[in-house]
Amino acid sequence: MKYKILLIEPNFPISNKSKNHKNFLPIGLLKLASYLRKNKVKIKLKRGIPDSLEDIVILNKFNPDEVWITSLFTYWSKYVKEAVDYYKNLFPKVKVTVGGIYASLMPKHCKEYTNCDEVYTGIHNKAENYYPAYDLVDVNYQIIHASRGCIRRCKFCGTYKIEPKFISKRSIKNEIKSNKLIFYDNNFLANKYLENILEELTNIKVNNRIVYSECQSGFDGRILTPELAIKLKKAKFINPRIAWDNSYEEYKDIEIQINYLVDGGYNPKDIYMFMVYNYNLPFDIMEEKRKKCYEWGVQIADCRFRPLNQTFDNYNPYKTDQNNKDYYIHTNWSDSEVREFRRNVRRQNICIRHGFPFYSKDLEHKVYNRLTGKKIKSICKFDEKIKYLEKNYIDFWLPQTQDQHKSELGI
Repeated sequence: MKYKILLIEPNFPISNKSKNHKNFLPIGLLKLASYLRKNKVKIKLKRGIPDSLEDIVILNKFNPDEVWITSLFTYWSKYVKEAVDYYKNLFPKVKVTVGGIYASLMPKHCKEYTNCDEVYTGIHNKAENYYPAYDLVDVNYQIIHASRGCIRRCKFCGTYKIEPKFISKRSIKNEIKSNKLIFYDNNFLANKYLENILEELTNIKVNNRIVYSECQSGFDGRILTPELAIKLKKAKFINPRIAWDNSYEEYKDIEIQINYLVDGGYNPKDIYMFMVYNYNLPFDIMEEKRKKCYEWGVQIADCRFRPLNQTFDNYNPYKTDQNNKDYYIHTNWSDSEVREFRRNVRRQNICIRHGFPFYSKDLEHKVYNRLTGKKIKSICKFDEKIKYLEKNYIDFWLPQTQDQHKSELGI
């Protein structure tokens, strides 16, 4: 009888519609599935904890010899514990192993807190080069690595702890099987064979169709050059991301990086800026950086900071007056500032995506009919638009000034 291993993704707080989102797919488990199958091990993937008697019956019928549970962020540790508790109770005589990000960053805490039998740290080298078992999930993209590790040592990032050695692939063309690639590289541009990788992406087709790529961790702007920006565009990378981690005074360097991308063929509104907030720089400085992004016409990726050893995060966007017992709040920040910055980023991104000079909650939620929206669009001059909004008691927010204007009627 075949040896059987049950692969588990804990019930992380991800909506069902986002389970297969490119940010959350349990790619490690999918690679392990392929590796185990190759070694004649029977596998089953379960995403979450069973919510029906039928699911429990199916799992009992599978009757695994081992249970392998993945983990994500350290602040989602409680969901890993819930999974360990559940499956140890369901299969009391079966060995339960936890791997993944939380397990690798905090192995001792993971072992003691979850009460698992074993903790696996780092990358599973034997499974690393296996093509993920996408038949177990429903996705229209392929996750790929052209490198592992990072040449940087950013204090807020744990990559160097999980992947301490930077490894570059010389070629990836034989791995590509989809027209949509999502690179999980932590520093794609640092690959010493980058020129060859970009040439492969420029020329490759799958099923006689063009291949488009996206780099989730973004591009290291300190490495970016005008020539590289052009090659990234030719290689059909979309939604380029760069980071502005430090002071406002860096803006000239960041502007140069943005201009490289724009001159390379990218529309500013399709460029995203990683900016870590709830961190060392206080709210007012982050607001200046936000406004600068609006001036450039680029969007901002929401990057709320949590320490690498933070084991909980109960931030609730609908609840006010939270504190450090609920989620991590930096000493330079307050709960209200965290919320205001997130809100401002969202409103500003909407303005940039749609080319609006202002944001209106009333218009977003269709408080007014379509004729009102058409009327506003038809007014060319900015001052006249504002006068129309004020006259008709329509709320609006201006990204440049951060001013929120509410109607006299309190709408």
